[in-house]
Amino acid sequence: VAPSSLLHLSFNQDHGCFAAGTDHGFRIYNCDPFREIFRRDFDRGGGIGVVEMLFRCNILALVGGGPDPQYPPNKVMIWDDHQSRCISELSFRSEVRLVRLRRDRIIVVLEQKIFVYNFVDLKLLHQIETILNPKGLCAVSQGAGSLVLVCPGLQKGQVRVEHYASKRTKFIMAHDSRIACFALSQDGQLLATASTKGTLVRIYNTIDGSLLQEVRRGADRAEIYSLAFSSNAQWLAVSSDKGTVHVFSLKISAGSPGTTQSRSTSEPVVSSHSSLSFIRGVLPKYFSSEWSVAQFRLVEGSQYLVAFGHQKNTVVILGIDGRKGLKVVIDIMECSFYRCQFDPVNGGEMTQLEYHNFLKPEAAF
Repeated sequence: VAPSSLLHLSFNQDHGCFAAGTDHGFRIYNCDPFREIFRRDFDRGGGIGVVEMLFRCNILALVGGGPDPQYPPNKVMIWDDHQSRCISELSFRSEVRLVRLRRDRIIVVLEQKIFVYNFVDLKLLHQIETILNPKGLCAVSQGAGSLVLVCPGLQKGQVRVEHYASKRTKFIMAHDSRIACFALSQDGQLLATASTKGTLVRIYNTIDGSLLQEVRRGADRAEIYSLAFSSNAQWLAVSSDKGTVHVFSLKISAGSPGTTQSRSTSEPVVSSHSSLSFIRGVLPKYFSSEWSVAQFRLVEGSQYLVAFGHQKNTVVILGIDGRKGLKVVIDIMECSFYRCQFDPVNGGEMTQLEYHNFLKPEAAF
């Protein structure tokens, strides 16, 4: 069996599963316990460049991709896996960069536009212009409540927050450099952002746009690939091309953004500040930054997606370990799944609980 090459990786809305788009089709995996749930390999073509799950149901959004795409890259196909066929499609004038699903909405991201549709009748509800957005950056809240959508604004370093319930739009000048990555908490009240510099991550209140906290990934420039809040918004995970996944402690109580948590005595007291903070007034800001509580080290230069696991204090990491700059990426590509545990009290290096290379041809379960 020829190995499939990976075109796309994404977690589902509650991070309990993830989907892989390959040059032959797509596969769905369960995170805990790790196993392949199903795969769909197409006979002709077959390249799937975007797969977006809808929680654990049979409906998926697919976009063709790769050298031999299964569908045109400017179409979103709504696939029903019970019927093994597409039940509807949306067409655009340019390539689709990303799709986000909620139970009530389909959000389609193009390079400079975002379209919001009603799921039931595919009626177009809203369109948004953005700055050039080749990565298709877009985040939507997944709580049962009202929809909060975050996308790049029209200026470099700016993010736009749409609160659909209150019909309010908030612009946040998050960074001086271009936005590289962002993530929303499940209820849509907290937003974490990183710029192309990749040294700092900022956490904002989406309602009033206020800066609540700033944490430091490192001192040197890095490409941040993914950010994720834990379900209770107590922790934030960050992955970058430096090959280290960091977990930061958040000082914001999820219930009421804008208020700093007064931590109860049972909670960990990790000094995430540098030990030199007593001379903060004298030294540059670098030393007074908050550093991560826990870290997990991987291969540098690879891309990693990160999310919090369903078991307490666990992190799930998906890696595409193709070496940078090589055209023969497919032959040496490893698709890694890691599950790690961090110590919320003492921090430090995380413990690896599990590892799988999930695209190997023989990895059929």
